[in-house]
Amino acid sequence: MDRSVTPEGSKPTYGIIKEPDRRAPMRDGVNLACDVFRPDGEGQFPALLALGPYGKEGQSANIPPRMFSGDYAHIEAGDTEYFVSRGYVHVIADVRGTGHSGGKYDICSLAEQQDGYDLVEWIATQPWCNGNVGMVGVSYYAFIQYLVAAQQPPHLKAIFPHDGWTDMYRDVSHHGGILMHGWLRIWVEGGNILAWDNSPASERLIPPGELEQRVQELLADPVVQECPTIYNALIFPRYKPTLYDWVVQDLDGPYYWERSAYTKLEKIKIPAFLGSEMHNYPVVMHLPGAFSAYEGIKAPRKLVIRPSVPERPFHELHDEIVRWYDHWLKGIDTGVMEGPPIQIWVHGRDEWRNSEQWPLPETKWTEYFLARGELQEGSASAEAGASVDAGTSVEAAAPDTFHHRPVLPLIMNTFPLDPPPEFLSYRTGPLEEDVEVVGPVVLYLHAALSGEDADFIVKLKDVSPEGGETVLSRGWLRASHRTIDEGRTRPWQPFHPHTEAVPVVPGEVNEYLIEVRPIANLFKKGHEIVLEIRSCDYPMEPLDLTLLWPLWSHLSYSKEVDYEIHHSPEYPSRLVLPVMPKD
Repeated sequence: MDRSVTPEGSKPTYGIIKEPDRRAPMRDGVNLACDVFRPDGEGQFPALLALGPYGKEGQSANIPPRMFSGDYAHIEAGDTEYFVSRGYVHVIADVRGTGHSGGKYDICSLAEQQDGYDLVEWIATQPWCNGNVGMVGVSYYAFIQYLVAAQQPPHLKAIFPHDGWTDMYRDVSHHGGILMHGWLRIWVEGGNILAWDNSPASERLIPPGELEQRVQELLADPVVQECPTIYNALIFPRYKPTLYDWVVQDLDGPYYWERSAYTKLEKIKIPAFLGSEMHNYPVVMHLPGAFSAYEGIKAPRKLVIRPSVPERPFHELHDEIVRWYDHWLKGIDTGVMEGPPIQIWVHGRDEWRNSEQWPLPETKWTEYFLARGELQEGSASAEAGASVDAGTSVEAAAPDTFHHRPVLPLIMNTFPLDPPPEFLSYRTGPLEEDVEVVGPVVLYLHAALSGEDADFIVKLKDVSPEGGETVLSRGWLRASHRTIDEGRTRPWQPFHPHTEAVPVVPGEVNEYLIEVRPIANLFKKGHEIVLEIRSCDYPMEPLDLTLLWPLWSHLSYSKEVDYEIHHSPEYPSRLVLPVMPKD
């Protein structure tokens, strides 16, 4: 056994040799630029590939741990010195069309996925590589790992994607069919992606007449007119081509399917260590991908949902990354595969829950019925959403109402709105005992609208006796996207195809199945479980990060609408929570 290796993982032994700006040839003749950092010892070593669009030079800078914010948010390739000193080659590459790489940038396109295959195989043939390659990185550098692994390069032996989405439409661009304008605008406008020469994929995918009609409809939207970045992107497609694509492609379809890992997870045949966090910004983008990947990948896998977002460059994960790759790339049994494959950190309880499956098999699906500002606990169903006797828990009552007026993007949180947007709140009242909730959440909502469309934005909160509020999770749904795929929908997780918009009949009561992102939280005695139903993000909490809240905001629906939320034996609106049995 190598003396530098222990069951806890390889120890720092080597210095670093840097080979800057190497060129790797792709199958179509494009060359990708990469920096190679390798141990200064003799022989060959396994390699860890970090592939992304944020500039390879900045990724390897010697930066002390920093909170996820600002410029540091895009340090995603990992600590080069940490990996190399422990006997790994760290290869940091610019995806095509970014940084020093050739070609045109098209986010997560098939060409980018194939480049990952070619790059892995190029690395495996280098004299310093022993033929074993893994991948490393968070966020962009994570979700590209799924797409490359699905290409099945022979020398890619394992992956470690953390905080990586798997569904570009549902996880990122359109939550519940609603455009996530804030992050898209700032991410693209902020110049984080170092792309120089690219054009919208929509110009190749949508017939010109249809595309022009869609652009003109968007330009006529008064809310879009108040967002200069989106408005200008629609007029000048090459100004912000990725933003243009995501705004124009407002329904799910081939553009997103090609770029989404969930459509090809079954092709991943290598071990995967998956992870994210709950109750923070990953709820908005990254959390669903971890669970989707765990379900879709059938190779050996681990899933860890951690207490908090790691700092950049995510040093908190590095010990585990090395233990993982010592096992799969060096053949050292570090014990990383021991124990249950799923670990979930429960906030409030501040302990791990371990499990063999998700949702947790001990889950007691518990229904909380909406009733005039209250959440009333009802009968526990055998399955989530299969109400036993709603009539015993829900009083017949007039519906609750509120009014939506559009919130212009540049006004959000820049100036106080007077009056502020209306919304509804439902509360359990102070809990008589601790309630631990771990798993997926769903809201079965019966509602009528005065118009043909509207947005539902749901917040789930833990409110302390002193009035302190913690936003645990969110859910979203555009009313015209209410159609569900019965074959893919589960009682605890609806699946909306989002392939067509079906206008609402004004005044008609419809049932809306709204997925609320999973939580793992102990609601302590005396605290309240609070559900809010809104039509827009204003005001929106910063998710415990020192970031301007508009980063995670959605483009407000552009017409005024009256909402009626029904709760009666005929229309049993209810929140279904995955409650853990008492110890």
